[in-house]
Amino acid sequence: MPGRKASEDARRQQIIHAAFDVASRKGLAALTVRLVAAKAGLSTGLVLFHYKTKEQLVIALLDYVLATTTVLRLTDDIAQISSPLDRLLALLAREMDRLSQEPRRIRLFFDFWAKGFTHPRINRRMQAELDRYREAFRPIAEEVLAAEPERFADVSAEGLAAMAVSFVKGCAVQSMIDPKNFDIDDYLAATKGLVGQLAPAG
Repeated sequence: MPGRKASEDARRQQIIHAAFDVASRKGLAALTVRLVAAKAGLSTGLVLFHYKTKEQLVIALLDYVLATTTVLRLTDDIAQISSPLDRLLALLAREMDRLSQEPRRIRLFFDFWAKGFTHPRINRRMQAELDRYREAFRPIAEEVLAAEPERFADVSAEGLAAMAVSFVKGCAVQSMIDPKNFDIDDYLAATKGLVGQLAPAG
């Protein structure tokens, strides 16, 4: 029934949000069904009704983290920028700002990344999403190279897309390491300078 389905979906979201809160504060290793149930204000039995095992809960949490971390959206305001290079820089700025605002989410993301070394299922999911995130930068990277072939003569679309992801993730790591002193504007200014010097014209 539609009403029951909506209610079940809402309950599952409630559980995942509670799991995110627990894992992002205490670490993935400290995540237990009991702690999640307590945070959600539910019984452990109800949590296990929706997620049959802790393993299912962890994978569902991973999917939630990836869906809110490795998704690239080219909004209209950025898409309307005429210069491909300026468009790429604007996209980088938005992604850096977005991820640097959520150090707990980034810590959990890298917690999953570390767990992936001993957990093949998590590793496959992480790798697939990171590959997809990098590929999302490829179209704009290709536009940059087509617009400025001399400036970026020795740069491939794959390389430029990978560099973009490196800057974004590097920014997120820096904001996680030293959130009080991290300056997003300073980081972005350095990024613009480095991108501009990749292959200077002439």
